[in-house]
Amino acid sequence: MTLRLVHKLKRSCTRFASSSISHTDERAKFTGSKKTNFTHELKYLNPLEQPAFPTFRVLDNHGNIKTDDAPKLSDEELVKIYRSMALLSKMDKILLQSQRQGRVSFYMTCSGEEAAVVGSAAALQDVDTVFTQYREVGVFLWRGFTLQDVMHQCFSTHKDNTKGRQMPIHYSAKKLNIQCVSSTLATQVPNAVGYAYSNKIKGIKAVTVTYFGEGAASEGDVHAAMNMAAVLRCPTIFICRNNGYAISTSTEDQYAGDGIVVRGYGYGMRSLRVDGNDLFAVHKAVSDARKVALENSCPVLIELMTYRVGHHSTSDDSTAYRSIDEVNYWNKEDSPVGRLGLYLMKRKLWDAEKENSYAKECRKEIMAAFNVAESALKPSPYLVFDDVYDSHSTQIAEQKEHLEEHLKIYGEHYNLKDYDV
Repeated sequence: MTLRLVHKLKRSCTRFASSSISHTDERAKFTGSKKTNFTHELKYLNPLEQPAFPTFRVLDNHGNIKTDDAPKLSDEELVKIYRSMALLSKMDKILLQSQRQGRVSFYMTCSGEEAAVVGSAAALQDVDTVFTQYREVGVFLWRGFTLQDVMHQCFSTHKDNTKGRQMPIHYSAKKLNIQCVSSTLATQVPNAVGYAYSNKIKGIKAVTVTYFGEGAASEGDVHAAMNMAAVLRCPTIFICRNNGYAISTSTEDQYAGDGIVVRGYGYGMRSLRVDGNDLFAVHKAVSDARKVALENSCPVLIELMTYRVGHHSTSDDSTAYRSIDEVNYWNKEDSPVGRLGLYLMKRKLWDAEKENSYAKECRKEIMAAFNVAESALKPSPYLVFDDVYDSHSTQIAEQKEHLEEHLKIYGEHYNLKDYDV
């Protein structure tokens, strides 16, 4: 061994010794852990032996406030939120029936999750960008998406802002700061984190919000997004609607852990579990999460415990995997709309007469928008060539010519009078 190498080894050993833990130091300083201590007892952490993650609640099933930590909402705000939840519920029923009649091709209701959707939307600001899944039409409505906008999209008319290219309920509202809905599970979650990171770099003071169900949380995209958000400290609010059944699979068959909230904790982010059928709890949690995310430039995970009263979609029959009695319990005993309604009635802010009058008003408005959309023209088939490239290529031009020739020969089979050609 050369003298130079000996001196190099001595210097290395000296540096190691100066930075290493002494034999009497019981504190662990491993770089792979944020904080840990040594123990002389070999013991596994068994999740079944740990206390359950608590669920934050403000309003009980009978319409009573159970804590002084309720959000400070004015009477006008509460009535507005209730009316929005009730309108959403009634619109869902009508569009579900219309699908069964063959008038629209597909639909998904928000039944049982109205407080989770509308309550969270009401707690956000317009500057906050939202990435929804496919059961959050209440967010669109709260921000100004009209009933007519909903109907044009579900009927794929020439006034549908997605140009008839999307399935029903796949809304888009760029002007309302809401990204387009996609069928592909969980792809919106990493997109939301990337968007939040971009805002952070630009110094934009806003949060990015992404919704997903507990079934979508099984997708790898969610795990990657949570880790990315936590490590890069992106001001993102993850809102998981845990409605118990995903598309048709109960939570018992999806995961063995204590819900979704513990995953956020594991990724190093602030995490909260909330009664998703409690409008007050949802609003309080999301409002607080927004403040925390902005002040600390960090992500927050909120798991909203709720129940999907309706079928997963019009392509699903939920009676195959759950009982009617179970559905009836949640529909009658723990309805988010009913619970808030009881509270408003106790406060003399709502009554049976107002309820009946508003129900008629809702149906009239919904059916008016419904009838306009049902009789409207379909989008031009030539729109299929738009938005593919920045400018039309030679290939697109050739394909357009082929379509024109095809329609000249077979146009009578397409009822072109029904299209905005």
